[in-house]
Amino acid sequence: MARRKRYLTATMADGYVKTIGPTNAPLTHYWRIVAELADGKTEVFWGHARSLKDATGKRAAAADAARQRGWAAYAFEIVELVESSV
Repeated sequence: MARRKRYLTATMADGYVKTIGPTNAPLTHYWRIVAELADGKTEVFWGHARSLKDATGKRAAAADAARQRGWAAYAFEIVELVESSV
């Protein structure tokens, strides 16, 4: 029997809301990197993970990316996905 498709919602601390779906993937967390570039511009990278452990593993990758790309600063955030009825 196929899993039913569902919508997942992440609400960040700054009020940004991201909805993922419809999906039947077992995703549990959403991560976001907001990078401040050397020229003052901002880039946003995001993704979702199947566990908190997978999501926190992106923190080290973010630090490497900051060094390699010369970001002036960056913020890394993780929130839990909540099933919604969108």
